[in-house]
Amino acid sequence: MAVFTAARLARILDRAGGELGLAHYRFLALVAAGDERASRLAEHLALGKPAVSAAVGALHAQGLLTRDEVAGDQRAIRLQLTDKGREVLARTEAAMAARLCELVGGTEDPATTMKALVALGEAVDRDLAERRAGSDRR
Repeated sequence: MAVFTAARLARILDRAGGELGLAHYRFLALVAAGDERASRLAEHLALGKPAVSAAVGALHAQGLLTRDEVAGDQRAIRLQLTDKGREVLARTEAAMAARLCELVGGTEDPATTMKALVALGEAVDRDLAERRAGSDRR
């Protein structure tokens, strides 16, 4: 049941995002957090190159991010949010956070539920870091 709930929650947040769906929100949030290379984004989001290229193309066409070549590496692309991208990301995150707070507020113990969500996010981050470290050793 927990997996089904997580899937439903993802759909609810996707709808709450308004002008930016959950997939593009995650993409822009990672760029905003400092992941400027498309290859790193693909790794963090567990996406293939075609999906990353499509997302970059769509977000660039909307004026939400820029893409520049990296000096000394013809294959690498450096991504950055535009001012519009930062504004859209902030609005989307606020809308999603408000919807999440509404849902968490409807639980028996909202504080504990929110702490559990934060703890789950930290576990996901640790898992990703461990997987990345393991693949770097190969």
